[in-house]
Amino acid sequence: PVARGRQNPAVGHARARVMATSHQGYYDAVRDALVHAFALSSHPSRKMDGKDRPEIEYQDAPATLRAPVEIKRGDEESCLIESAVNSARVSLKVRQADDLEEILARQFMRFLGRRADAFEILRRVPVDGYDVSFLLLLSHTESMDAGALVDFVVQFMRDIDKEISEQKLSVSSRGRAVATAFLEQFTK
Repeated sequence: PVARGRQNPAVGHARARVMATSHQGYYDAVRDALVHAFALSSHPSRKMDGKDRPEIEYQDAPATLRAPVEIKRGDEESCLIESAVNSARVSLKVRQADDLEEILARQFMRFLGRRADAFEILRRVPVDGYDVSFLLLLSHTESMDAGALVDFVVQFMRDIDKEISEQKLSVSSRGRAVATAFLEQFTK
């Protein structure tokens, strides 16, 4: 993996960029970054009367923010991990090689977005430029195992790729069956 830095103007930190060439290398790099990002601690806000709030969502206290990490696998697939002292946001861009994959990914993400309340960590609206985003708070890492949360995000990434590929094959085979049935009426 190759790491490069790019300045994030909203945060004031250099964004670490990692390029992975294989699926397993990509997932391993994401897993390592998530383990670091999910090491959260309590940080009462001065603006919210001492209550915890997701600093990564507000980004108005630069001292609480960590440098974001962007892990890419080619141009079409990436993971942005932004973290603060008490929260972390993971945004995923799913591979969309053609128009059919774009449509399938968009519909699948809309489906998930409508059910965001059922997934405690899923954001209803993803970060701009990404297909799906997760928001993890300190309360999530306290009530659930942080290692299990890391495993969930990595497994979600694997499953979403697999699901879109399976849906694409299914649509293609149905299209082939319809075309065959349609053309049979002209060959009789």
